[in-house]
Amino acid sequence: MRNLSCGIVCTFIVFFLMLTIHPTPNAEAATAAEIDTRTNAVLSSFYDKTSEGKELAAKAAGILVFPSIVKAGMVVGGEYGEGALRVGGTTVGYYSTASGSIGLQLGVQSKSLIIMFMDKKALDSFKVSDGWEVGVDASIALVTVGVDGSINTNTVQQPVIGFVFNQKGFMGNLTLEGTKISKIVR
Repeated sequence: MRNLSCGIVCTFIVFFLMLTIHPTPNAEAATAAEIDTRTNAVLSSFYDKTSEGKELAAKAAGILVFPSIVKAGMVVGGEYGEGALRVGGTTVGYYSTASGSIGLQLGVQSKSLIIMFMDKKALDSFKVSDGWEVGVDASIALVTVGVDGSINTNTVQQPVIGFVFNQKGFMGNLTLEGTKISKIVR
């Protein structure tokens, strides 16, 4: 019982540190302009890292960008981020992503996530959903960008592909399973 209460106390300390390092998650929702500015910066950084990513984005029916998702955990963990859905280069909606977990984990991490809907059917399915859970409502093929900026072309044949990058900090796992994506009503 003592270890459990220590774990809970330590988790609250980690979350406090997370909010001190990056105060936007849940503390106060970002404005649409802030999300758009961060989205532009992340897309620009992504395109600088891989020209293939820019080519894929041009072919995508829509792109969902989460500029910063912050995750923290010590046995109990959680993550949160806000982003924008772009269709034809124009923002058509704002979304949040959140997940919680229990298990062997320790650390604080931030990352950027880009989800490309490679066909209109996948994009339309996402847009009409009332919350979307990765692994339940849809499967996202995670794509690794090589050191030279190359992308695995086998993975990009999927209807929904995701890129995780700009990782900072340390967290012992990388998965999108169980991540809930919901529309932010403005």
